[in-house]
Amino acid sequence: MATESGEPHMRHSSISGMAYSLGTTRLRVEESAEAGRLRSPAADLVSAGFGSHYICRPEETAYELAAAAVRELPLSGGVDAIVYNTCLPGNGNTGDPALWERTRDVKHLMDFPASRLQADFALSSAVVFGLGQQGCTGMLGALRLANALLAAEPDWGTVLCVTSDRFPDGALYEQSYNVISDGAAACLVSRDQGEPGNPGGSGSSGASGDPGVSGKSLGYRIVASHQITNGGLHSASDDETVGLFFSYVPRLVRQTVEKAGLTTADIDWVIPQNTNGNAWKIAARLLGFPEERICQSTLSDIGHAISADNVINLSALADSGAIEPGQRLLLVMAGHGLNWQATILEATETAP
Repeated sequence: MATESGEPHMRHSSISGMAYSLGTTRLRVEESAEAGRLRSPAADLVSAGFGSHYICRPEETAYELAAAAVRELPLSGGVDAIVYNTCLPGNGNTGDPALWERTRDVKHLMDFPASRLQADFALSSAVVFGLGQQGCTGMLGALRLANALLAAEPDWGTVLCVTSDRFPDGALYEQSYNVISDGAAACLVSRDQGEPGNPGGSGSSGASGDPGVSGKSLGYRIVASHQITNGGLHSASDDETVGLFFSYVPRLVRQTVEKAGLTTADIDWVIPQNTNGNAWKIAARLLGFPEERICQSTLSDIGHAISADNVINLSALADSGAIEPGQRLLLVMAGHGLNWQATILEATETAP
């Protein structure tokens, strides 16, 4: 049975900065297909919009990706909490598996990256929340949790949200016919009076701080969040997952805008994950969205960076100068579990 939840009437908070990082090795789809990293023929994936992707070097960790993203954020104002998401459970431990195997001491399986992040960035006042089991929807789950925490804790002002994943060495870099990149994303969620920030970035990393080509400095007020989970589909095959996309995503979108007191016509931009571009052309028609308002501009270069896609595509759209204050943006993700999440943001102009 699917369960649904949303909180459109919560006190609003805003995203005051975004950044992302990617694995350091960039490969063309043809290269990865030839090396056996993909299931599907390269030509099929290229026709779906994929051109290249980024993978970590063997020694590069998911925590290093997270730290690279967080390093680009303005942390001088302090952080009250850290919400750290991982899609793959193994990325929730920075310890050495060899020590566990040698000693049989499970503390080597509990070297939590969020605690390490708190220490490495001198965020000693921040409490830590680990988030998992949300598949690729985890960053939207982190935003939702941050919004709820700020509403529940009147003395808190800012929550740092982080998501970071890399595939294990030797893994296939294809899931449900999508080409995967190792990647991380981070953002600050603050009360509406928080410090302004503006997404930005391209290539293998991106950060907040510089206005887009329009010269405007933008923040993003969180309007509503919504999630659907169907645990009965936790073991769905790739083909089943693709088929479910076309029933659950339209349902998710309609329920999200309804809970926000809006209609799909009130949404100016849709910022989805970097899944098969043909799938979103169909979804756009089902929902009545003009295709030119679906922002997947990084699909060809980056592919599907697990839970970081919304941040990456929002960064690219902001850099283009296309976002105007007052516009509403719908962030949409689907993930294993099976989970579907959406967040509506409203662009606001902030002091430069």
